[in-house]
Amino acid sequence: MENQSTFKELLVCNLGLIDYKSAWDIQLEYHEKRRNNLVPDILFLCEHPNTYTLGKVAQKENLLYNEKDLKEKNIDVYEIDRGGDITYHGPGQVVGYAILNLENWKKDTHLYLRSLEEVIIKTNLNYGINSSRNEKFTGVWIENRKICAIGIKVSRWITMHGFAYNVNTQLNLFEGIIPCGISDKEVTSLQKELKTKIDIEEVKMKVINNFKMIFEYSNITLKSIDELQN
Repeated sequence: MENQSTFKELLVCNLGLIDYKSAWDIQLEYHEKRRNNLVPDILFLCEHPNTYTLGKVAQKENLLYNEKDLKEKNIDVYEIDRGGDITYHGPGQVVGYAILNLENWKKDTHLYLRSLEEVIIKTNLNYGINSSRNEKFTGVWIENRKICAIGIKVSRWITMHGFAYNVNTQLNLFEGIIPCGISDKEVTSLQKELKTKIDIEEVKMKVINNFKMIFEYSNITLKSIDELQN
């Protein structure tokens, strides 16, 4: 039986719209604090300005836009330490960065990935959408259309990075990349599937509730970044 004693409390911090570098620095700070047991598990939720991120195994040719395109469209590019290839972040997308100690849950990175997928699958179901996993590719899919990308890093059983869930996302900016290095699949969003704009704060609350259920937390505390740092 797993020791759940330190895994029952989850802090949730909504960072709002924040540039990628600032959010990355926050992740690094709280990853270190979690490793030293200075904070409980934390789920950061946010949106980013237009950004492409390349994971550790990303192929540079999967970035299709040149420097001129990137500048004209005001898109930042970062090479980062998560798994996976290239993906897009932008306004209207719920990004989740989970800083969890898997030693207090289950020391299984594959199960952790599948559980993140399950959080999004349950959230889609809250909106009447059936979605599933793809046995070949990480993430959440509606038939042949990807609605959520997932990429993580686990160091000393403390997690970083997480998921990018398309809600009201500007999907045309995926045209500047080969998303996750997969050329024969489409991307989609809740807005596209439901044919109406979705309240993104409502989506975040559904994600939080499903995260609590899937990862078996008994207590959720919502804090701003200022409250977290004071």
